[in-house]
Amino acid sequence: MGLMSSTPLRAQDIPRTTAGRPDLNGIWQALNNAHWNLEGQAASQGAVETLGAIGAVPPSTGVVVGGLIPYLPAAREQRNANFANRRTEDPEAKCFLPGVPRASYLPHPLQIFQTDDDLFIAYQFAQAVRTIFMDNHMEAPVESWMGWSNGRWEGDTLVIDVGGLNGQTWLDRAGNFGSAAMRVTERYTLTGPNHLRYEATIEDPTVYSRPWTISMLLYRRMEADARLMEFKCVEFAEELMYGHLSRDGSTDSGGSDD
Repeated sequence: MGLMSSTPLRAQDIPRTTAGRPDLNGIWQALNNAHWNLEGQAASQGAVETLGAIGAVPPSTGVVVGGLIPYLPAAREQRNANFANRRTEDPEAKCFLPGVPRASYLPHPLQIFQTDDDLFIAYQFAQAVRTIFMDNHMEAPVESWMGWSNGRWEGDTLVIDVGGLNGQTWLDRAGNFGSAAMRVTERYTLTGPNHLRYEATIEDPTVYSRPWTISMLLYRRMEADARLMEFKCVEFAEELMYGHLSRDGSTDSGGSDD
């Protein structure tokens, strides 16, 4: 018996909208360990040792094209400091919005809503959302966690230019980061009905010596009841962020013994 054909999907076989654009509608999710570290890594002890193997960091080949993020020396020191303090300082742990590109490879699904003229992305983590402006492009009126997204089509690839990020997000749990000067160019390309190539080129001359790129696949969630679920994580972060402000358990509640 011969091997199955590995011929790439032809352009005419890609699912398309009524306007002829690739149809990106659906629920997608990364199936890699980029959320731990964009660079490759060996398995290691997690930030909370008492969790044992449950909290261990899995190995990964990485998703950075070329292997390493080209940090400037001072920025690499900051990344290392972030890593050392990741248990309490990672914005993900605090339920802050994940930013771009991190929102795309957290261990949560995302959903793309696409019409002939409009495009919107919703994320399960922290109920983050993005409107992709396909016309009337402009610079961000104000900095924000998710930034400002101007989209366009280059052939069958959706290209999104993202600016206006607030510089407070991390790129992964290893402490990789950018500043408010960071700009991201995302590329979404269908490689089959259920596989979406995601690439993001990151530029920030205050942090990196040159632009660099990550590349990975997003997979369509195929289960019959696939959907985004509620993940309102604010309540999970309250003890981490505000536990030091709570009263000691022995403190009198204000009642009187008289």
